Amino acid sequence: MPRTIRDVVFVDGVRTPFGKAGPKGIYHETRADDLVVKAIRELLRRNPDLDPAKIDEVAVAATTQIGDQGLTLGRTAGILAGLPQSVPGYSIDRMCAGALTAVTSTAGSIAFGAYDVVVAGGVEHMGRHPMGEGVDPNPRFVSEKLVDESALFMGMTAENLHDRYPTITKERADAYAVRSQEKAAKAYANGTIQQDLVPVAVRRTNEEGGETGWGLVTADEPMRPGTTMGSLAGLKTPFRPHGRVTAGNAAGLNDGATASLLAAEDVARELGLPVRMRLVSYAFAGVEPEVMGYGPIPATEKALAKAGLTIEDIGLFEINEAFAVQVLAFLEHYGIADDDDRVNQYGGAIAYGHPLASSGVRLMTQLARQFEEHPEVRYGLTTMCVGFGMGATVVWENPHFENAGGSK
Repeated sequence: MPRTIRDVVFVDGVRTPFGKAGPKGIYHETRADDLVVKAIRELLRRNPDLDPAKIDEVAVAATTQIGDQGLTLGRTAGILAGLPQSVPGYSIDRMCAGALTAVTSTAGSIAFGAYDVVVAGGVEHMGRHPMGEGVDPNPRFVSEKLVDESALFMGMTAENLHDRYPTITKERADAYAVRSQEKAAKAYANGTIQQDLVPVAVRRTNEEGGETGWGLVTADEPMRPGTTMGSLAGLKTPFRPHGRVTAGNAAGLNDGATASLLAAEDVARELGLPVRMRLVSYAFAGVEPEVMGYGPIPATEKALAKAGLTIEDIGLFEINEAFAVQVLAFLEHYGIADDDDRVNQYGGAIAYGHPLASSGVRLMTQLARQFEEHPEVRYGLTTMCVGFGMGATVVWENPHFENAGGSK
């Protein structure tokens, strides 16, 4: 019998504060799966009307699926978080777009009718598991010239994107990075970001590895408020001599986890769950791996076409800031100003950090907050570039939309 496609909604999203990867980072002594557990438990705490037994799936993404990021995280983290053993789970990998893909994959299943309510998110502990750990790229990629060797190094792909867009100078990238830090600091000052952070208790150690006690992490560690053009000007360009990509105009190496609740809209309303965003369309696209950062452009083209919309219909943008040049290329393609106030209103990954597979849900959580603040905006999108030459875009509708004057 024919099935009716159901509307899918974003009910809620949370994340741990993001940390700096490495021995001095806040999560050096914290397991990756425990970060996921904290996020899932926070979702349940914030939505007490949801019976955990009604969760149909737990999809958790990780790019490096070994150690404490292995063993089918969706299932193991669900059990560790106290979900009933009847709730299944699985892991997913699409590099940087892992959590975003966890959302779209489970959303498709909700629309089809296989699920009613799901948990979708991601984690990356780059301190424990650096990107590429244990990976063995097939030598044919380079020997048969299937891809340029630079495709294996994300920073080099960002330099390649600068080559593709010669008008995007290092100065423009640095200026964008300064604005990201300023917007993030303002969002913190307004108490906006903290609303969706789950505090994490961490064990602290000294340089000799001895325990020095416990602490509570309540804020993102990578942020650099007070960043100026002057402080960025002299930074090294590690991916190319006299290059344009620096630690200041790119996201760092980070640790963190995210989790979201998705549901069929009729089920959400029946259970009394909030409806914070309505999914409109999504799309993924491939591009040359050596210019990975170009990916959001064709992915957005596809997602807009599927939705019957144009870029002019989008009133808010959440674009992952893996590198400033990647955001600027997107904006330049669409004729959007570098400082357009519709873009990353709370700042982005250059300030907060980018724990690879977790970041997609951070974008969604921030867009949901902006929808609440902007009932005049009907449509927004979350988009990101993806390692090895891909892009991912999700278009969302604001359920709080009030068409007061024909605004988007």
